[in-house]
Amino acid sequence: MKRILITGANSYIGTSFENWMKQFGDEYQIDTLDMHGDLWKAKDFSHYESVFHVAGIAHADVSKVSEETKQLYYKVNCDLAVETAQKYKNDLNGRIGQFIYMSSIIIYGEETNINKKRVITPETEPSPSNFYGDSKWQAEKQLTLLQSENFHLAIIRPPMIYGPNSKGNYQQLVKIANKLPIFPNIKNERSMLNIDRLCEFIKFRIDSSDNGVFFPQDENYVRTSYMVRDLALESGKKIYLFSWLNWFIYLLGYFPGKIGKLVNKAFGSLVYDNLNNDLKSNSVRDTSKRSVGN
Repeated sequence: MKRILITGANSYIGTSFENWMKQFGDEYQIDTLDMHGDLWKAKDFSHYESVFHVAGIAHADVSKVSEETKQLYYKVNCDLAVETAQKYKNDLNGRIGQFIYMSSIIIYGEETNINKKRVITPETEPSPSNFYGDSKWQAEKQLTLLQSENFHLAIIRPPMIYGPNSKGNYQQLVKIANKLPIFPNIKNERSMLNIDRLCEFIKFRIDSSDNGVFFPQDENYVRTSYMVRDLALESGKKIYLFSWLNWFIYLLGYFPGKIGKLVNKAFGSLVYDNLNNDLKSNSVRDTSKRSVGN
């Protein structure tokens, strides 16, 4: 029996993974730990082969937060993750264990452009555009310093995650699908990741006790307009996709200010290199041989 500790109670990813793993019965023991306060520090982590760290903060309007809130992002997304990993390593006392950290595609920045496809490869250097992305990136760099022959580190950088009851940008698409009768049919591409596929991916990482940085995504890129259309159909609605004003929407992508930003965010193309779609594949960057900061 493999023993897995999920650090971060009531998170969408952690809860989804715990429920998805129930299909394997007694093959896995999964415990969840609430990371609020200091009580978690009294728990012995040494009994677990893997710790899956999902505690974190996301989905804020990064343009409208106080300095105090920004510091909270670093405290939770970076400091807490590093402290948790350090405790796990100390509790193991030289025994083999694996720490899995949920990072995000956000570490590459949020910039997209409707007029230019952006492709992220294993060689693309992180360049966070806000404190949320930077808090994740700083955590990655500090966690890498803890890695050793017996302390394995798997960093997961998923794109937008979607599925039943998911949060963030996906819910914005759901609202659009439920309100609009028409929607532009722009030929963009996005890397996305279904929650069940992520759960399966995490299971493979645990079974392999992997080191590395991983870039899971769905088998195919997603067009924003098609996703909105399909979401509408799921709700019993029909959206008409039109292309006759595409030239004007592409033009809006060059506009400065809020209009151009909204158009580029909705219809820009942002994808991971499509070479790493095998869920069982090894990382495209092995942190046991190369620092994520180099």
